[in-house]
Amino acid sequence: MDELLTALDTLATDDLASMFGPALLDRLRPLLLAQNKLAAEVVRTVRECEVSGAAEVDGLEVMTSWLRGHGHLSEAQAARVVRAGRALSHLPGMAAAFAAGEVTGGQAAVIAQVAEPKALALAAEQNVDLGVVDELLTGVAATAPHGDTAKAVHHYLDRLDADGPEPDPTEGRQLNIAKHADGSISGRFDLDAVGGEKLQTALESVVQAARCAGDERTRAQQQADALVQLCDNQLASGQLPILRSVKPQVIVKVGIGDMVDPATGAGAGAMGFGAKISAARARWVACDGQVTRIVMGPDGLPLDVGRSLRLVPAHIRRAAEVRDGGCVFAGCGAPTWWCDVHHQLEWALGGETSLDNSALLCERHHTKVHHGFRVERRPDGRWRTWRPDGTEILIGPRLDVAA
Repeated sequence: MDELLTALDTLATDDLASMFGPALLDRLRPLLLAQNKLAAEVVRTVRECEVSGAAEVDGLEVMTSWLRGHGHLSEAQAARVVRAGRALSHLPGMAAAFAAGEVTGGQAAVIAQVAEPKALALAAEQNVDLGVVDELLTGVAATAPHGDTAKAVHHYLDRLDADGPEPDPTEGRQLNIAKHADGSISGRFDLDAVGGEKLQTALESVVQAARCAGDERTRAQQQADALVQLCDNQLASGQLPILRSVKPQVIVKVGIGDMVDPATGAGAGAMGFGAKISAARARWVACDGQVTRIVMGPDGLPLDVGRSLRLVPAHIRRAAEVRDGGCVFAGCGAPTWWCDVHHQLEWALGGETSLDNSALLCERHHTKVHHGFRVERRPDGRWRTWRPDGTEILIGPRLDVAA
């Protein structure tokens, strides 16, 4: 183990910046092989730990708990490692390919589903030769992408229980969200085929509707923005369940001093689920929201709570929707119901809430405007957009060259 760790430390000292494409790929290939072999040893060791009850040494009952606590694995990752370990004795072909680095840890965990108790019992009832299944699935894993391995396993399991009851799709659905120190979140979800189709259909409708000229976002970024937009639409619709007489809403708490100070003010705002955001971000959120004045005493307790006031009254928003017709950022076209009413001169800095001081902007372009971009409505009623460096974003032929 000491030699292995020393070798890894030596690898970490390599200067990768001096290498070019082919050399980097030549370095990567054996690393991936080594990663698979290490994963196989982790799985084999975890299995022996489970059989011997080793987790009890650290006061734990099962290895999934040990892996979550001591290995910092997620619940799903820990379960996959344990499942793969249990399958090793039933699937010697997969175990050998795994140890040789030909199969990844993820593939091994997928194939391990055929060695779970229910699947083994069904295979025994139907006189299925598990050795043949092991050979076929391992061959797919060693020569095809991960997705093909999963399809092959699911095909086998479906054929194995072709006459069984239709499973409840809701039983396997999971959504795990992890919050990070800066308030951002990451997560993992597992959906059945129908649930996944519903999600993909909803996201794709927003992705396609939100595509605009010059969009350089990756597919992953487009889908993430679409997910946030779906949440925006649902929150704005007012149709979510009412909790304790209050409709769900995004809440930000920020001091009045930070609110009126044009500085960024990092960590000045506190959100409902505990995330910290800058005062600049809080001002952005407040553009088309409600503000409640709360006077705090020296002991930190509220002394007075004023009436909540909507910054943009309904009649001004309707007028902006009629005038602008959607997001005014050059090349966009997001519909009005995706948009916030942006104060051209921030209301916290003295900007009035009026139609002349308003612009409809979708969530993504509202963020751009609060980060240096600028939109301006010309006397002829057309909107123009400038980058932070002062250059104008032009879409299509220029119609006002003389302007």
